[in-house]
Amino acid sequence: MRRHVHLHGENHLRQVSTSYDTEAEAVAEFHRLYSVAVRPGPAPLTDLEQVIRRLLAGKPPTTVRETSAPATEPPVAEPGEHEAFLAALFDKDRQWERYRPVDETTIASHESLTVRAEFDHEARHRTDVAWTIAEYDGPVGERLWHATLTTGTPVPLIHTILQYLDAPPPTADHPDDVLRDAAWHPASHPARTTWAAPDGTIVFESTPHAVADRWTLYRGEDLDRAAWTIRLSAGVPYDLLAQLVGTAADLLPSLTRPTTRSLPAPIRGLPAAAPTGRARGR
Repeated sequence: MRRHVHLHGENHLRQVSTSYDTEAEAVAEFHRLYSVAVRPGPAPLTDLEQVIRRLLAGKPPTTVRETSAPATEPPVAEPGEHEAFLAALFDKDRQWERYRPVDETTIASHESLTVRAEFDHEARHRTDVAWTIAEYDGPVGERLWHATLTTGTPVPLIHTILQYLDAPPPTADHPDDVLRDAAWHPASHPARTTWAAPDGTIVFESTPHAVADRWTLYRGEDLDRAAWTIRLSAGVPYDLLAQLVGTAADLLPSLTRPTTRSLPAPIRGLPAAAPTGRARGR
């Protein structure tokens, strides 16, 4: 009888995590659990498999990891990265307080009581909203603006938004200036303006007449099939948009930045976020 399994780990540490009677059951369950990470085609070769393949081909082993994805492809958050970021946020930044009103939701409330970030632990699919972030004009005031971020959003972008809300920069930049300096390509449409990264992998879209989704940042050529999406409502400060698109530009390793941007303090246990400019305490 043919066996269908989920494997975990690499090389000699690889283990069977779950087994299934049919291929359809295995694929359906994997997609339910890890839809953000699902990619078509065979799994990437492990380090040991790469070494064996090179030896069989008569080539010397290499320590460089071989992957099917190009080196310049912007990242997508893997399962568990958002959970680790959230835990590190509470561990390092004492100005954020944790609330867990229900099992599937954690709320991070800033000590100023004007900023709130909600994280959905059950978000799995690439179109699911994992984060909802909002700023208010007072502890019991009206909402000024809000943003939603899907499950694949890279952690540096989430870090950039929360860092700005905790310590906004003393001077304001305009997002168009940041994107122009980074050599992104603008295009005007009847109802919107888009800026595309030099390789077309990340797009920033402005819809000036919209309220809920005034600005959209996403990875992919098509918004309907984007690997991750950040939507921001009207009212978002331009300097926050500038910080955000600057971080998105810095996610492209092949990009040559014309200016040097200062690096924010990373959250302990996580890699440093992409450069996001100057910051000050409130």
